[in-house]
Amino acid sequence: MRAVCGLDVHKDTVYLCILCSDGEIIERVFGVLTFQLRDMRRLMQSHGVTEVTMESTAMYWIPIWRVLEPHFRLKLVNPYFIKQLPGRKSDVKDAQWIAECTMKDLVRGSFVPPERIQQLRQYDRRIFDLDAEIVRKLSKLDGIMQRCNIRLSNYVSNTDTKSYKAVVDMLCEGITDAEELIKKVHGRIVNKHGRETILASLTGVVSDAEKDTMRQLREEIGLAETHKRECLDKMLQTCRTYYPNELRRLMTIPGIKERAATSLIAEIGVDMTKFQTAAHLASWSGLKPRNDVSNGKFKSRRITHGNAYLRKTIIECAWAASRTKDCFFSRFSYHQTVVRKKNKMKVLVAVARKLLIAVWHVLHDATDYVDFNPDCKSPANNG
Repeated sequence: MRAVCGLDVHKDTVYLCILCSDGEIIERVFGVLTFQLRDMRRLMQSHGVTEVTMESTAMYWIPIWRVLEPHFRLKLVNPYFIKQLPGRKSDVKDAQWIAECTMKDLVRGSFVPPERIQQLRQYDRRIFDLDAEIVRKLSKLDGIMQRCNIRLSNYVSNTDTKSYKAVVDMLCEGITDAEELIKKVHGRIVNKHGRETILASLTGVVSDAEKDTMRQLREEIGLAETHKRECLDKMLQTCRTYYPNELRRLMTIPGIKERAATSLIAEIGVDMTKFQTAAHLASWSGLKPRNDVSNGKFKSRRITHGNAYLRKTIIECAWAASRTKDCFFSRFSYHQTVVRKKNKMKVLVAVARKLLIAVWHVLHDATDYVDFNPDCKSPANNG
């Protein structure tokens, strides 16, 4: 007799429905504390449950997955693909609907990476959060500088340059004399805009409160940068220990270096059997045009929603690859943008998809990247 289980997961409760092939239905509600999850696990084991399906509700499914994974075949399902029928919406009926879909094999589980890859993901996504935090703090810091009428940011490339940081450090120490501050500005900036202009941009009115605020923001930025380096080191150490060959092979692809390679391993893992084809991986990442056709008319060809972290990483790699001399990606980008006059951003998405296809083949075939060349008689890097 086959028995399956559907779980409707919430922050503080889990609605359970066990469905047996003989028609028997068992419904319960459990809390989310560890001992309550173990009681739920024992109940499922006592009824001979072999398959468990749950919705991917925020992060609340993760501890439940960890408790149940060693004992059952688990499926994590996107709620978009398992919506309840209108008029039948309740937590208990949701659990029963999930169990029915599992019993009739109507749903496929989402990709859930193994534990080590999940740990890499935590580091990777923490880096994204820290990057966003650093950018936000730098923006606030420049707002304080503008309040003081110190306009150096108008003449430097960005607010994360050495010259800008050095001026902020001196202001935090109480040094407001423009003649002293200009000594910390790079000579090229002074020569480009003129000494008088830079002196005028460094002349302002700085209060004690603004000095303290700038100092606190600089300390917060420094702490975030320290944490970011720690996460990067941890990711690199893990990849070099457990996935050295995959790390090296990914770095043979144009536009992909250490940071991008570790991020790719963290987001998609190294076992490409989870993705049946390269197109499957591209679709999962959200880089494949949607299939939205009605009456022979394409309603939309926009890319779909997917793994936002993977998509951001591979798009940045596409920028680098499209500028790498004598490689397929730069030739493709040039032909599409210059010869065919296509939109540059759309071409960049196409380059990113092709780059992800190369990633799948490198990991699936356990081989180094070989650049495509239509002239087989010449070396691959001839262009």
